[in-house]
Amino acid sequence: MNNKDATIHIVDDDPSMLAYLSSLVQTINYKSKTYRSASDFLDTYTDDGLGCLVLDMRLPGINGLELQQQLAGNNIDLPVIMMSGFGDVSTAVKAMKAGVLDFLEKPFKAQDLLVLIQKAVSKHEIDRTKNKSQNKTLKRINSLTRREKEVMGLVVSGMINKDIAKQLEISIKTVEVHRANVMVKMAVTSVTDLVRMSLEVNDL
Repeated sequence: MNNKDATIHIVDDDPSMLAYLSSLVQTINYKSKTYRSASDFLDTYTDDGLGCLVLDMRLPGINGLELQQQLAGNNIDLPVIMMSGFGDVSTAVKAMKAGVLDFLEKPFKAQDLLVLIQKAVSKHEIDRTKNKSQNKTLKRINSLTRREKEVMGLVVSGMINKDIAKQLEISIKTVEVHRANVMVKMAVTSVTDLVRMSLEVNDL
């Protein structure tokens, strides 16, 4: 998906701020969706692909930090830019610890927000590409038999066939067969690629 297809979700209880932010987003050719409360967002949000969430800290009912926590619980992976008119260092720290990408104190310069939005969308694209690759790798790993997984684990740890055979108490020929199956099922042609894929899923 092209970055320009991104949707910026904006949550603020001030209608004039929503209108302003929505028009601001349009200046960089992104779509926008606005919400008057965290509950409104949770009730109506649909995954539109790439995007980010511009979120006011102080909201009626569920506040911005509480919404951020619910996003994680609901596996919503939108990068969050938190806004606050009462921002301080401790608030920003809490926001960052909750997983917020950036914290912006009101009043802010329009350009500052636009830069953060573009940064957030780019991060979302990178994260989704990485997740797609990880899911593909996990699917391949799950196609391996128990013994093939054992052999793969020892191969990526740097062991040679003779040592693998000794540790698993099987013949070198059997190790070679399992190793060949692993390479085919993992769709790789080198141990280096196999190590890279193993590290990729270990980052999950």
